[in-house]
Amino acid sequence: MKILICGSLAYDTIMVFPDQFKNHILADKIHKLSVAFLVPEMRREFGGTAGNIGYNLQLLDGQPQIMATVGDDFAPYQAWLAQNKIDQQYIKAIEGTYTAQAFITTDMDDNQITAFHPGAMQHAHANSVKDTKEAVLAIIAPDGRDAMFQHAKECHDAGIPFMFDPGQGLPMFNGEELMHFINMADYLAVNDYESQVIQDKTGLTLEQLAGKVKALIVTLGSEGSHIYADGQRHEIPCVKADAVVDPTGCGDAYRAGLLYGIARGWDWKTCGRLAATMGAIKIAHRGGQNHKPGREEIEHIYSHALVQDAIKEDPSLGQPASS
Repeated sequence: MKILICGSLAYDTIMVFPDQFKNHILADKIHKLSVAFLVPEMRREFGGTAGNIGYNLQLLDGQPQIMATVGDDFAPYQAWLAQNKIDQQYIKAIEGTYTAQAFITTDMDDNQITAFHPGAMQHAHANSVKDTKEAVLAIIAPDGRDAMFQHAKECHDAGIPFMFDPGQGLPMFNGEELMHFINMADYLAVNDYESQVIQDKTGLTLEQLAGKVKALIVTLGSEGSHIYADGQRHEIPCVKADAVVDPTGCGDAYRAGLLYGIARGWDWKTCGRLAATMGAIKIAHRGGQNHKPGREEIEHIYSHALVQDAIKEDPSLGQPASS
């Protein structure tokens, strides 16, 4: 059951400034800003929505097919995908460009200054869904603006059900354009903040938006998630993580779990629980692709979460049996 993932591949360069930005940015000089921060701690991560979703799907043996554009500097990422046996046949190199990358500087108060270079991602429309084979499901994740329009229409025309995940690309689209995507999509996945932005831009309530798709998924961070489908709101509890280390890529891990379940025709609560499990595993590790649970470990965490959910609904299940 191959799943097509249309989105970005990117490098994330993350730097830590061991102080507070406010101690070095003068409010009365903000009109002529010239500052430099010494960042003794730095790491480079493999990222991008398509890369993160694909990586998590592969952990589930979900047969991801990544569709993305990359630059001349892609070799290390290419080797990483090959090492993890992720299908690369629809990744196109754009000569004379850099792979998309974010440069993120974080201070001791968790404030961030980010510069993002889209690079080859701006040419993502050079890829076509028409060239793909065997995909039973797709996701249109943040990517180049033209590519998101093109790939959504191509999936729709080809009869490939797809999930629309506007994510960081949401500011690129007005209400009419968002409705264009939603009217073609089978599923819509957003976080709590994005759901409010879409409501404001389209003038529709969550219930009205849910009526346009087979399912509307809204993630709520530590509060779990809601899945609106079949006229119901399924409340999916958060799965307890071993540690809360880094939320980067948690939404992508969650979506991988959703896609895996949808492709297999699972009910929404089961899909949601697996999605929450993948998010909990990811948040205990830095970066979007540094967690490496085996299939048995994922199944154990998932099964344990089911037991905990059942005990919450019926506390007597957690009591020792009487002799």
